[in-house]
Amino acid sequence: MNNLGKDMNIDKLKDLLNQNSKDLSIEFKRLFHGRGGLYENFKFLTIDSIDDILHVAFYQEIDIELETNLLDMLKEFISNTQHTTIILQRRYINKTSSQVVVGDLKDEVYAIENGLKFKLNLLSNQNNGYFPDMKKGREFVTQNAKDKRVLNLFSYTCAFSLAALKGGALSVSNIDMSKGALTTGRSNHHLNNIDTYNVKFSPYNILKSFSRIRRDGPYDLIIIDPPTLQKGSFEATKDYNKIIKKLDQISSDDCTVLACLNSPDLDTSFIIDIFKEFAPQFRYTQRLKNLDQFPCIDENRSLKNLVFEKVI
Repeated sequence: MNNLGKDMNIDKLKDLLNQNSKDLSIEFKRLFHGRGGLYENFKFLTIDSIDDILHVAFYQEIDIELETNLLDMLKEFISNTQHTTIILQRRYINKTSSQVVVGDLKDEVYAIENGLKFKLNLLSNQNNGYFPDMKKGREFVTQNAKDKRVLNLFSYTCAFSLAALKGGALSVSNIDMSKGALTTGRSNHHLNNIDTYNVKFSPYNILKSFSRIRRDGPYDLIIIDPPTLQKGSFEATKDYNKIIKKLDQISSDDCTVLACLNSPDLDTSFIIDIFKEFAPQFRYTQRLKNLDQFPCIDENRSLKNLVFEKVI
């Protein structure tokens, strides 16, 4: 850990925010990522720039004096930036709405990434509809989707689908248990004026629906981006291999797989070993580099985007 990480305080945090906000645009940008463990006293904190909104998330309860001083600093900080609104999200409290600290929240709020719009729910105290750390993964899909039939497993709000269609995909099948997430995903396509004629939104339990998923195959590009743990539906440590075992049945001869995992307790070898055992016809080729905006004290604990190519 560098000296800044050890000695981080409110003043140094403000200096870092000023440094990271020099090239702001309407596009989403993480200004501070405490979750990576580089800043010992600020592991609880993330700060994002979303056009004119400063979005602040607390992942644990903090001392009231620290909270007051932090919010006062942020109010002063936005006096010199494009931001007119501060939203505070308390991720450590279940079933509570986020708080508008400064300004007003528009009825419709979007994250913008590489020209694509993603609808956000910033009043949620959990996931807001968009995972910014997956930007490199979406860029990979855009670069490799041309004329491909794409399968997007655990699609959530279908950001990978937008990326694939932007890259010229022939078709996309989005699979997720949540009908609500898929409804938002469909809205995201319409928001970006993307024709959904060759796009499917299927509310399936993936582990119980391979026969239905196989009907639209074989697929040339498969994205696997599951939650680490979703009670009652998916647990990476025991269920990830169930998907990998089925890959040969649903993949084309020259299929590419983007296998993702965002668990701090499972490293790259967890996924690579599963492929070696259950899908040896897929060769590991690379791990995508993570965004600099999401620094982590241990890369093995950070987001993992692994690419595999089918070899016949």
